[in-house]
Amino acid sequence: MYISQAFNVLHDWWRYLVGVIIVVIAVVIGQIPFTVAVIAKAFANGSDMSNLDESKMLSLLEPNLNLFLMLLSFAVGLVGVLLVSKYLHKQSLTHLTTIRKKIDWKRFWFVFILWGVVSSGFIIVEYFLTPENYEVNFKLIPFLILCVIAILMVPLQTSFEEYLFRGYLMQGIGVLARNKWVPLIITSVVFGMLHIMNPEVEKLGYVIMVYYIGTGLFLGIMTLMDEGLELALGFHAANNLFTALLLTADWTAFQTHSVLKDMSDPGKIGIMEIFVPVFVVFPILLFVLSKKYKWTNWKDKLFGAVVPPPKEDYKILEDISNDS
Repeated sequence: MYISQAFNVLHDWWRYLVGVIIVVIAVVIGQIPFTVAVIAKAFANGSDMSNLDESKMLSLLEPNLNLFLMLLSFAVGLVGVLLVSKYLHKQSLTHLTTIRKKIDWKRFWFVFILWGVVSSGFIIVEYFLTPENYEVNFKLIPFLILCVIAILMVPLQTSFEEYLFRGYLMQGIGVLARNKWVPLIITSVVFGMLHIMNPEVEKLGYVIMVYYIGTGLFLGIMTLMDEGLELALGFHAANNLFTALLLTADWTAFQTHSVLKDMSDPGKIGIMEIFVPVFVVFPILLFVLSKKYKWTNWKDKLFGAVVPPPKEDYKILEDISNDS
């Protein structure tokens, strides 16, 4: 139903192609301030731009400024996705988000708090088990500034990725492929591959792509089973926000004034530390959510056909798409 309700808005294939192009342009425009700031700082330091890899670029700017400018491009991208949905497809925000008549914020906050507690717990336990791998990085004023930036901007970054991949593209590919597994796989793989330029990949190797693609698959399954983006939005926001506030490292995409700094050798991170979240933790979370929200008919929701909704449902969908 979540994918098939896109049949009730303008869903020509070329609209999705144009929409993706517009979103890419929006993201590029949003990256201009970061690029200008990095180039200006490099020239001021007398750095050779030809020798600047991504890790060095991320370390040029003050961490809070760096984080804000990085996240700005995603915020502009989110505006692009929402405008494309509204004006190119005549689709409301609610209609893009969920099959429910209103966005269910209780779902968002449930998984946000759940994963925030669990992910923070993992970091705290790891710190006490191997304190030699961590350095206390806490500085009050920079941390408070980080909190303001992260709380305001990280949800915009994660919402951009969810509305683009699990929302716009999931629906667009679904109505074109007329099934659910094709958009699930494509959006998960593309989502993962877009992280391939992250500095973590250089340090950990391509095996980390299992985590990125697996996370995309996990978020896609949540979206299809729950018939909406609320859970995916909540999980993704919690995952990035709590990580940005609690933990950083010199070799990660987010280098922040966090509470802790990971000083361990990334080359020594084992395969199990990458595989356990994808093949153990995420399935457990899906099980918990399936019990809470009474998910059933997994085969059809994940692999079934995508067909136009029955005629009697059109009026309901029209009401939803006309909501603002």
